[in-house]
Amino acid sequence: MPILTAHPSRTPPQTDWPAIRDDSAAATHATAVEMTGWMIPLDPQAAHADYFLLAAEEPCCGGCVPRDPLSCVEVETRHAVPVTAGPVRVRGRLMRLHDDPAGWRYRLEDAALAAATQAPMSRRAFLAAGAALGLAACAPGRFAHYTEPADAAASESAASASAPAPASAPASAPAPAWQPSANTLTIDMHSHAGHVIVSRNPEIGANRPFTPVSASMRAGGMNVLCLAIVTDTVVTRVSADRKRFEAWRQPDPGELYYLGQQEFARAKALAAREQLEIITSAAMLDASSSGAPRAIIAAEGADFLEGQIDRVDEAYTLHQLRHLQLTHYRVNELGDIQTEAPVHGGLTDFGADVVRRCNRLGIVVDVAHGTYDLVKRAAAVTTKPLVLSHTALSLHPRERSRLVSPDHARAIAQTGGVIGVWPSSGSFHSIAGMAEGFRHMADIVGVEHVGLGTDMLGFISPPVFRSYEQLPELGSALLAVGFSAAEVDLLLGGNYRRVFEASLA
Repeated sequence: MPILTAHPSRTPPQTDWPAIRDDSAAATHATAVEMTGWMIPLDPQAAHADYFLLAAEEPCCGGCVPRDPLSCVEVETRHAVPVTAGPVRVRGRLMRLHDDPAGWRYRLEDAALAAATQAPMSRRAFLAAGAALGLAACAPGRFAHYTEPADAAASESAASASAPAPASAPASAPAPAWQPSANTLTIDMHSHAGHVIVSRNPEIGANRPFTPVSASMRAGGMNVLCLAIVTDTVVTRVSADRKRFEAWRQPDPGELYYLGQQEFARAKALAAREQLEIITSAAMLDASSSGAPRAIIAAEGADFLEGQIDRVDEAYTLHQLRHLQLTHYRVNELGDIQTEAPVHGGLTDFGADVVRRCNRLGIVVDVAHGTYDLVKRAAAVTTKPLVLSHTALSLHPRERSRLVSPDHARAIAQTGGVIGVWPSSGSFHSIAGMAEGFRHMADIVGVEHVGLGTDMLGFISPPVFRSYEQLPELGSALLAVGFSAAEVDLLLGGNYRRVFEASLA
């Protein structure tokens, strides 16, 4: 089957969906093409959008998102375009993606609408018409179907839970709506927002374009991000089964240190572009008069140290590092990781020295990705609370799982620290499910030891929380599972604030 069909002169060739599905469209990487499909914006009620999915088939309603990454493509337009209910033709530069955090395979960049096959209709009107026809059968929530159920039973359960109540059912009381109080400080303990990290694709590398951050933070009420660079991207990759990241080669001497310098520079450049104030002290975290979105510079993996302790001081002074995660996706000089076989028996002596140096300087120590043995030694060494910034609870984690057992979580809590609950679709199928994850974690370690770690733009498969605009939805879901308003404030930032202040004291 041919990939491209000739069009009149000056008209880009048309890429067909079979070529997307069998991946043969990769032959047209970085060339201008046209594609026809159905628009699915992130906000189903938006009248205009500058980012949306283009799907091969008509969605059953405005909230449906295909689970198959080869049945749709991402679209980034030059300017916001009208959201239409019917099929549209989109013109743009087709890019084959290799390391997209959400798992998509293709993107149309610098795109524009070429034509619509029918008069535009607002998405709001489309949803209203769909509801009138009884089509609104998808789970509630902006990204409730941005999941990959583990089995048919989970899918059936989700569909059953999302089905509309029968007409004869009595009206239920409205769900509580979360609103931040005047004293609320919301903090994401772990974020790669703005595409701050260097791409694993060598064709893009450090030239990966930034994406907006501040607008969604303001819209959702997110005050502070722990903006995490990653310092092992050039030596790790997505596994062949696309289920995890893995180390695939040893770094050259100085390679990861140099990458760290690039990444720290990107973090500062993103903060400047998005007007994110960089927090370097507890007093700055406490100050909230400006109301502007803020960032704490963090590093996911201390690989850039390359075994040299003085580089902790350098990162603290030159790059304003205030949150350091010891390990990531390679077994490094500091210790073992959850997703690979242990080598060191936990935290190394060098890793213990790094923990002590962070304690002395005033840097939050994050043990995410580290094995339980690593965490136990870190807890014995540290004089400050530990953080495990992004995970979920499992009574019996599988081998090489990123989830943590109750004992693993308790080891963090016993230092006075915080465990961040993440929105992985492998753990939760909806925002409501994520809220239940918070409740289960709090049942094990106490409300004061649980926080939010979105790992924004860090997943292989699409998570259930993809934009800070969903923060009120998450807050409301936390109220719905039984947390008080004061407890929600702790979960969404107050607990991390306590640890940050203690670490920098």
